[in-house]
Amino acid sequence: MQQQGKGPVAIIGAGIVGLCTAHALRRAGHAVTLFDPEAPGSPAQCSYGNAGALSSRSVAPLAMPGVLRSALPMLLDARSPLHIPPRYWLRAAPWLARFAAAARPARVAAIARALDELLAGSVPAHAALAREVGVPELVRGGGQLHVYPDARAYAADAASWALKRRHGLRAEPVDAQAIRELEPEVGRRYTTGVLLPDEGWLANPGRYAQAIAAALRGQGVQIVPVRIQALRQDAQGWSLAAAGRSWPARQVVVCAGAWSRALLAPLGHEVPLESQRGYHLQAPDAGVALSRLVVLGDRKVYLMPGEQGLRIAGTVEFGGLARAPNRRRAMLLAGHARAALAHARLDGAQMWMGHRPCLPDSLPVIGAVPGLPGLWCAFGHGHLGLTGSVNTGALIARAMAGHAAPQELAPFAIGRFA
Repeated sequence: MQQQGKGPVAIIGAGIVGLCTAHALRRAGHAVTLFDPEAPGSPAQCSYGNAGALSSRSVAPLAMPGVLRSALPMLLDARSPLHIPPRYWLRAAPWLARFAAAARPARVAAIARALDELLAGSVPAHAALAREVGVPELVRGGGQLHVYPDARAYAADAASWALKRRHGLRAEPVDAQAIRELEPEVGRRYTTGVLLPDEGWLANPGRYAQAIAAALRGQGVQIVPVRIQALRQDAQGWSLAAAGRSWPARQVVVCAGAWSRALLAPLGHEVPLESQRGYHLQAPDAGVALSRLVVLGDRKVYLMPGEQGLRIAGTVEFGGLARAPNRRRAMLLAGHARAALAHARLDGAQMWMGHRPCLPDSLPVIGAVPGLPGLWCAFGHGHLGLTGSVNTGALIARAMAGHAAPQELAPFAIGRFA
């Protein structure tokens, strides 16, 4: 068990995971410095543009048994919720091979147990943090409503729902009448689904991140606006390098999201991390009123009635970090939204794209890096970065203090990819 004391800690990445890790370490008495080229909560960050879902029982990995049979047609269809451009297939092939291996039933069960431990209690944990940083109004109740056109469409996700229920998810079946009573704006196309009364959502993920960052600055945490390009060990611990400058740190936590892979590869750890490029459309005056997060289960699209208007989020697209956003793919979201909200005003909706850091087994990398004392990781949360951020930060803080049991960290170890 790695334990280094309460020396200076550098955190690379000021997205929601980095911010929550900084918060937990500062509370534990560490001096903390954050490094990120983008301002916390700005549109350039993935944390800004997510759907706002707080899903404490979202324990089903993306790789479920039999998923490849259904996923392959989607991967080839540029209009589907899951797509790989033809020019990216060769690069994505190793990731997909690991993804297929993670879909074995025994592995799925182990992944679900690990996610259950990581995500448990995350909704009240976010509510507590929001109160602490002065934005309690951002964490919303009312649950999440997941809807499908019919029972057959719901059955396509039955295995995922069953797994979540086995891990404590309270999911109340709803029929067409109940859907309309809960959300009158949802059209009659959707006739069945489930209400998740214990899950939550965040009305403005960007403002939440900004509030946490402001609270950290008030506690003496510096946020340095640079992209760290290299990590080097030295006699005092670590040196972080960027743009001809360097910063010393006794300990380092890599929370750089989709950019984490490039930092770790020169140190001998090749992590199969891919960017699953996510899009949203933001319609500030959509003319529809939803009272909670609504998920179109057949389309894997989230409708979030946030502070900035209706946010329509979804789609998974491989393509790496350098390719420009695909506006045609983003605009598919407008058609998905109109399938449920026929009268929504979406002309002029603003497009956003961000890089979700995804690993093939749907588990993040959390914990110490073997053989490199003082180096820690907290990245790769995929679609669960917002939900898992508070508990991840707390886990890192306990691990640094030597209070985390080995079995807590084992499922998230970087060594599983060796």
